Parts: sequence; C-alpha cells; structure tokens
Amino acid sequence: MSEQKMELTRIRKTLMREQRQINIRKFVRSRLSVVGLAIVLLIALLALFAPVISSAMNVDPYKATVRDRFQPPSAAHPFGTDNLGRDIFSRVLFGARISMIVGLSVGLVSALLGTALGLYATTNRYLDNILMRLCDGLKAIPNILLAIALMAVLGANMQNVIISLTIVAIPGVARLARSNALLIREQTYIEAMRCLGAGKHRILWRHIAPNILSPIIVQMTFSFASAIISEASLSFLGAGIPQPEPSWGGMLNEARSYLFKGWWMAVYPAVFTGVSVLGFNLFGDGLRDLMDPVSGK
Repeated sequence: MSEQKMELTRIRKTLMREQRQINIRKFVRSRLSVVGLAIVLLIALLALFAPVISSAMNVDPYKATVRDRFQPPSAAHPFGTDNLGRDIFSRVLFGARISMIVGLSVGLVSALLGTALGLYATTNRYLDNILMRLCDGLKAIPNILLAIALMAVLGANMQNVIISLTIVAIPGVARLARSNALLIREQTYIEAMRCLGAGKHRILWRHIAPNILSPIIVQMTFSFASAIISEASLSFLGAGIPQPEPSWGGMLNEARSYLFKGWWMAVYPAVFTGVSVLGFNLFGDGLRDLMDPVSGK
C-alpha cells in the first residue's frame, strides 16, 4: 500500500511539473504578456531601489534648489528639474514606490474582502440580496466620483487613498467571486461532500474557494492597474497624496501651470503612469489567457 501511495505521489508531482512547463511555454508564446511582465518587474525594481539610485546620483526628491529651477534634462538631472528645482528623475522613482504600495494594497485587500463577501453571499439568500444590492449601488456610481467623495470624508493621505480605492474595487471582486462560487457549488463533488456530512464553512473554504482563485488573481492584476490610475487621478485633482510627496498625479498637477516653460515636468510622470498601467493590463491579459482554457486556446 505504501509503495502504491509513493507511486501515486510521484505521478502527481510529475503531472504538476509538466503542467507548469506547459503553462510557462503558453505564457512565453504571448509576446505582449511577456512585455507586460517585463514592464511590471522593471517598475517594481525601480520603486524598490529608488533610495539607492537617488543616493548614487546624489539627488534628493524633496530638496528644493531655487537656482536649479526649470533645468532641462541633462546628465546631472536625466529628467530635468521642476519649478522648485527638485530632481524629477528621483521624484518619479519615489512616485513609483507610492503607486506600487497603493496598487498592491488595494489589489490584495479588495481581493480578500471581495472574495469573502462573494463566497458568503452564496450561503444565504437574504444575505445575498443585501450584499449584491449594496454592490449594485456602489457600482452605479462612477469610480472616480465615489473615490473623491470618500476622500472628502476621510481626508487626503496615503492610508485614506488605499481605503477609498479598496471600497471602490470590492464590489467588482465580490460579484466575480459570487458568480464563480455559484457555478462551483453545483458540481458533483460538492454534492458528495454535503452527503458525507462536511460543514458549510469547510465546503466553502476548503473546496469552493481554491477553485475560484484563478479569476480572482486575474482580477487582482486589473485592480492593481486601476488603483494606479485612480491614485494618480485623485492626486492630480488635489484629493489624493498631499504635497510634497512625489506622487505621479501630484507631479502632473504641478506641471500643468508650466507646460510651455518646463514640458518635461509633465511628460515623464505621464509616461510612467501610462506605461505602468499598460504593463499590468498586458500581464493581466496573459494570466487570463493562461488560466482560462477557453480564451487561451
């Protein structure tokens, strides 16, 4: 019996290894997905090592030097300087840190809370009606307007930006989790678990939740991208990350008054914002095709 178990374990590990290799080859064949992953990794590395890079270049993203105002891109300042003489390159790198922190926090928290709400909505009809109508009400309000309203109540700082954008993102994740959970709970093996006496929570978290992870992970990458652009929008409108923190949206807000005097103040934050969102969307599309056997054919 032990030899049979060892053989089954060996076969299962071999099949899992072969499946991983197939998935990797499928992902690599999609060039846009690889480009998206490369962009995500590059932005993440720049954000992670922003203090090291700034120290190596001997620049401070917060230090204002009046005599260096509106310096065009040069060897000393690759992206030029802003209206206060601050180095734009270092501020863009530190802005990447803020965007990554906000995006990662919003993506993870919204995925966890939205999945929990979606799963529990399938356990009770009345709870389902309450939660889904609440989600419908939140989805009926444009995301940026809802985020601005929440920021007006909570106040402008990074923590409140994360809270506001998480509240905005939860309804979409909850509805996705609910729809997939409703399909899974009708499967034969779930009925078999009920007949064997498995409890409601055990079925929910041990057998249904693991089987809806794939679409939730894909949705999390899109929530990440949406959080980046939403945070930039809030900061541009003055309702997000307060100055002097180097948010990409805040930098664009400052640059709009100096477009003809220092065009570089607007170009580089805008490029990094657009490229980051594009990278996460391409990466998310690749994950979706990888995890969905229908769309990935």
